[in-house]
Amino acid sequence: MRGRQLRRWSTCLVVAATVASTTACGAGDETSTGTTAADAAPARTDRKADERAAEKAALAAYSGYLAASREASGRSDPHLPELSAFLADPLLTRVRLTIRQARQHGAVRTGKLISDPTVVSVDLDAVPPTVEIQDCLDATGYQLVYARNQKVVPGSRGTRNLATATATRYPDGRWLISAGVAHEDQPC
Repeated sequence: MRGRQLRRWSTCLVVAATVASTTACGAGDETSTGTTAADAAPARTDRKADERAAEKAALAAYSGYLAASREASGRSDPHLPELSAFLADPLLTRVRLTIRQARQHGAVRTGKLISDPTVVSVDLDAVPPTVEIQDCLDATGYQLVYARNQKVVPGSRGTRNLATATATRYPDGRWLISAGVAHEDQPC
């Protein structure tokens, strides 16, 4: 029974250390009636620069999220301050709960999580603005182990699969990862 529960928590921790799927449509090029192509060109250039800046900030938040999640999971500390620097609810609460459950069972995460994220969409017109990220997360070297003896928790073997995340820009200008999921049925 305990092994089955730890296996379930292990899966949740990998899912929490990865991220949630939502689809978003990119904004189209819209110009008001009577605007010439020459008038619209600077706006498009600024728009592209804004989108590139959003992509860069979202990827930085995602990278920070993975690093903070690995550290918190390795220290069994669900209240590590770095988590709230890169995560927002509902994902923040889910990650903290998963780390807390692992700690209650004497388990921590060790090893290396390999990530290769890509931005798949940017929607600066959404309220709030969002960036969708897709990743091929390799958790085969990222293990859930018992803290007391470093033995691998049965059934907690990591996989290599698709993960998606949503980065959201908050009113204070920060981009935080607010949703994420691992698609365990979609290897990459």
